[in-house]
Amino acid sequence: MLQTFTKIYILDLHGNSKKKEVSPDGSADKNVFDIQQGVSIGIFIKEENNTDLATVYHSDLWGSRESKYELLQQLSLDTVEWEKIEPSSPFYLFIPQDTDLLEEYNQGWKITDIMPINSVGIVTARDYLTIQWTAEEVEKIINDFVSLSEENAREKYKLGKDTRDWKVSFAQDDLRKTGINNKLIVPIIYRPFDLRYTYYTGKSRGFICMPRNEVMKNMLKSDNFGFHLCRQTVSDSWQHIMISSNITDDSYVSNKSRERGYLLPLYIYPDTENQQTNLFEEKTANLSPKFLTAIKEKLGYIPTPENIFYYAYAVFHSPTYRQRYAEFLKIDFPLLPLTKNDKLFITLASKGETLVNLHLMKSDQLNNLITQYQGDKENQVTQVKYSPQKQQVSINKNCHFIGIPESIWEFKIGGYQVLDKWLKDRKKAKRKLSPDDIIHYQKIVVALQNTIEIMQEIDTIIPNFPIE
Repeated sequence: MLQTFTKIYILDLHGNSKKKEVSPDGSADKNVFDIQQGVSIGIFIKEENNTDLATVYHSDLWGSRESKYELLQQLSLDTVEWEKIEPSSPFYLFIPQDTDLLEEYNQGWKITDIMPINSVGIVTARDYLTIQWTAEEVEKIINDFVSLSEENAREKYKLGKDTRDWKVSFAQDDLRKTGINNKLIVPIIYRPFDLRYTYYTGKSRGFICMPRNEVMKNMLKSDNFGFHLCRQTVSDSWQHIMISSNITDDSYVSNKSRERGYLLPLYIYPDTENQQTNLFEEKTANLSPKFLTAIKEKLGYIPTPENIFYYAYAVFHSPTYRQRYAEFLKIDFPLLPLTKNDKLFITLASKGETLVNLHLMKSDQLNNLITQYQGDKENQVTQVKYSPQKQQVSINKNCHFIGIPESIWEFKIGGYQVLDKWLKDRKKAKRKLSPDDIIHYQKIVVALQNTIEIMQEIDTIIPNFPIE
């Protein structure tokens, strides 16, 4: 478009309810139409014999629908207060941007250029059938499901109409061809700190609609882990990254439509007939040669794959990084700035490793519980109610987790308020908390408490931005 037109005028009418836009003065901002997507007016002018790139102008219009209608009737191209903008690489957006800050940000390495083998998370198309709380429940359901007629299975498991990519017959055929192999019952990280189970054959359009086997098969190994993060976000702030040592659901970090999750495994394994054996075959790091050359130029050596991973995880958890580059983090995969300071690299990698162990629930620190659980033996989640005064969350009239500071209760990963989401999923499923569930929830509280502290420490360690 820049090459085609001479002048481009963009009048942004905003009103995007998905982004929950508000006017700069804090008042409500409404759409000019009865739709969720924001609206803009574009005027494109093309002059003959012009070979220069277009000059781009931008202006905003905020407020109520009525005020926008009134102003649009009064305004003309000459009376709008236009701001001249200069769209720049790589996205050439028709919105005002801090070009100096963008240039600084673009000095970093896009995470998918660092770890080129990746894919979106698993889409089952029928979570109710394919994702269960325990391995035993998976075994029971798949044996029952495969024994039923197609229509009886559809009715019993409330599967609805078939789609192009997922059909009851496809799912049953997939199970029959594997012969119900219990070794294919594997853990899947479903939501933050929420491990479930599924039956994973790796076949597309089978029991699982889109298993992403080319990438996910690498997560069936016991010694692998990877990033799960979003390419684009619509949330007000960026906290859309988590770690996994298992296959991951598409909505692990967020279930918002524009916040699809991608898995980037640290290690890639050779193809084998049995993905869950041969644990000692040679693995290769999922790190591009160009990136390894770049980091060697910075540090004078190539760190271990794990330390590179930990360093990145630490930087991506820096509150200053998240705030400073917020407008760019919404658009595409995060960019990782490299340091030439070996001491800084090692210190950040150490903090990143601590975060990784916390988020994988492997840290000894998780045993230092800060909460108490009070209640009867029922432990049925019938409500999720938090009291900041009492610092407690109630799961029913008689059962409470006590000693949860408000900052921890409100902590978000991706699109989820972690502690609230974990309990509400169990309320929706009408589940009682087992003794292990109660301890696990208390450990999540500790993990989040330590995460908040380490994030602040990371900002203290990084002397300034841009990182040097």
